[in-house]
Amino acid sequence: MLNIHNLSISFQGEYLFEEITFKLGLGDRVGLIGKNGAGKSTMLKILAKELESDSGQIAADKEVRIGFLKQDIDFVYGRTVLDEAYEAFTEIRQLETKMEQINTDLAQRTDYESESYNQLMIDLNDIQHQYEIIGGYNYQGDTEKVLQGLGFKRDDFNKLTDTFSGGWRMRIELAKLLLQNNDLLLLDEPTNHLDIESIIWLEQFLKNYAGAVVIVSHDKMFLDNVTNRTIEITLGRIYDYKKPYSQYLVLRSEIKEQQLAAQKNQEKQIQQTERLIEKFRAKASKATMAQSLIKKLDRIDRIEVDDEDHSVMTLNFPISITPGKVVVEAVGVSKNYDDLQVLSSVDLLIERDSKTAFVGQNGQGKSTLAKIIVGEIDYNGDLKLGHNVQIGYFAQNQAEYLDGNKTVLDTMIDAANEKNRTKVRDILGAFLFRGDEVEKYVKVLSGGERNRLALAKLLLQPFNVLIMDEPTNHLDIKSKNVLKEALKRFEGTLILVSHDRDFLQGLTNKVYEFKDQKLREYLGDIDYYLEQRNVENLREVEKRTVVETTKKESSNKLSYQDQKQLKSLNNRLSKLESKINDLEKEIKTIDVDLATNYDEVVSDPEFFDQYQAKKDKLEQWMLDWEAIQDEIDKLS
Repeated sequence: MLNIHNLSISFQGEYLFEEITFKLGLGDRVGLIGKNGAGKSTMLKILAKELESDSGQIAADKEVRIGFLKQDIDFVYGRTVLDEAYEAFTEIRQLETKMEQINTDLAQRTDYESESYNQLMIDLNDIQHQYEIIGGYNYQGDTEKVLQGLGFKRDDFNKLTDTFSGGWRMRIELAKLLLQNNDLLLLDEPTNHLDIESIIWLEQFLKNYAGAVVIVSHDKMFLDNVTNRTIEITLGRIYDYKKPYSQYLVLRSEIKEQQLAAQKNQEKQIQQTERLIEKFRAKASKATMAQSLIKKLDRIDRIEVDDEDHSVMTLNFPISITPGKVVVEAVGVSKNYDDLQVLSSVDLLIERDSKTAFVGQNGQGKSTLAKIIVGEIDYNGDLKLGHNVQIGYFAQNQAEYLDGNKTVLDTMIDAANEKNRTKVRDILGAFLFRGDEVEKYVKVLSGGERNRLALAKLLLQPFNVLIMDEPTNHLDIKSKNVLKEALKRFEGTLILVSHDRDFLQGLTNKVYEFKDQKLREYLGDIDYYLEQRNVENLREVEKRTVVETTKKESSNKLSYQDQKQLKSLNNRLSKLESKINDLEKEIKTIDVDLATNYDEVVSDPEFFDQYQAKKDKLEQWMLDWEAIQDEIDKLS
């Protein structure tokens, strides 16, 4: 499909990557990973032909269709959801315009016997035939089906796109890419601004996608669930393995260990050969032998160990002063934007040192309530902040508030006060802005680098309550891990708005779900919430509900023996699903441990055998599940 050969690109005299080569074929679902600023988004732009490389070639099959989902989507104001989705059908819409023009011309003319009139009729017939071949009579119905599959209601179709949140606009763009039937999908941070249910839908879609997919994402769980190959850009080169993210990390670590062992053995051989050379040089009778050993030494292909970029930011959130026991108390809070009611009579109590997650679909009011708490927007109802409460707020689009025409250093100095102005360079260094990098203009920074700068800026103000709205958007996986560990150490009150399941795990002890203008409280972490809502299997549950209803209606027609067998099969299926669910959680836990505490986990020599045995067991149980489900379907 695509053959990338010796590709290089540089900015300000430094190579992002140099002479890299790889191929993309049908069925490839590639996770393109690397630190912020490594060149991931740049690579996607080159593959999408939106940016030219300095050198190298990209050879493509004839008429390869490429769809590109960018981080920032620019919609034309004034279009409805349907109008925007119809933009996927450029050729069809052009033919519609031509047909409309010809029909207008025909209606205005009366020279029915003329040659020119006859030619218009021939042209109209040709266009109508082409229109039918490329799906012109079906595209409107297909569009409505896809939009409904992505969660839009029919009432939404004629609403303007600029009335929707970023996550819903992302879904419209996804709908366009799906409707275009592309051969290659390039997705830059597709899960940013998507709620958990939307991410799960996208995972299922991409798993079944027939073409090739290249995904830039910092969501470990998403990458593990979708990809079958990982390409890492680091220090100007790439590492390419046919493994999803977590398995790739394990494999890369094993390869490096093998390289280190091989390098150590080779070094011993070299030292031994050098000692023999020195020994033989002193004897005239052994001079020929010494020369032979020297030539042998020169021919040795020295084993190199892959370089890795281990630099990560350093982050700690200090507490300013201790606040009162009640931090935030809201009674009957409501908020509407013109005719759109977002929150209705909401009650909320946040206590000191609590760790709370706000979750729910986009547009349900999570960010709105966060803005109300920090006093950014007006509202109806009562909301009080507790005694000595000092809020640190990281907005969802915090990086957009940065002035692109300022340097990194000037951005920090302008935000500092007399007490911490002398610490600005130290803080920037902790966030990986070192040396000349502090003189970079904000406008040339990557999305992740801007987020790091916004986090650094947050540390210049005192706070004891931290409200963060989607803080992981654009952050690379290492930076996300650093942020997560810093939030675990944070001794103040935390409110997190996030769709990132992996990031939320272990961070909060209370979850508020936003739905239908109300809040619902779950006294547990994100795993407890998912278990209660069964979000991970929501679509399967919906399908199963329909199946079970149908079976219940038809079971009365079954014989007693068949009914008995059906009941037994359903019991077996239920027990097996429970075992599969438990084992999946166990494997996920191991994957997290591997990513964070690799050396400690693999110290057991039998670890990898046991780990693979669990995965083999899970695969077998999934096959057993399919077999039982087939029996149930046949019996029903």
